[in-house]
Amino acid sequence: MVSGTAGGLRLDAPPGDTTRPTSDRVREATFNALDSLGAVEGALVLDAFAGSGALGIEALSRGAAHATFVESDPVARGVVEANLRATTLADRATVTGGDGLRQAASGPFDLVLLDPPYDTDRWDELLAAAAEGLAPGGVVVVESDREIAAPAALDAVRVRRYGSTVVTFLSTPGAPL
Repeated sequence: MVSGTAGGLRLDAPPGDTTRPTSDRVREATFNALDSLGAVEGALVLDAFAGSGALGIEALSRGAAHATFVESDPVARGVVEANLRATTLADRATVTGGDGLRQAASGPFDLVLLDPPYDTDRWDELLAAAAEGLAPGGVVVVESDREIAAPAALDAVRVRRYGSTVVTFLSTPGAPL
């Protein structure tokens, strides 16, 4: 389910177990927190490991100006495109293949959503790239199965646990959050 302008619509997920869609509960809580930080309205968003596109679509539905979806799996990319059409948000989105790591560094993005496979061993690289591509005052949201240490270039703003999922909110030092 999605809130905002596309509220109530159910999104498709890619078949199989190559993606792990964020639960509705975690997505809602995450975006309620982002809304309270003023981090969504008018934002340029990167959904770096898009899967179904649920996180980036939620941002668009809640008022983000544009979202870039990066997904390496062509089947999942097709699902993202179909979900964008179903929510009528495709005109404010770009869907691309490739590596979310390289795209993260290409900002500036106001909001970077990082939900890579939980078994990734690339956290240092991912967070460095996100920090490099983050606009001043921007926010990085990390979804994982464990707490992720903030790199020197970012401050941990909030850490929330939802069952086995840990969501970490990071921002540039001194950002007004």
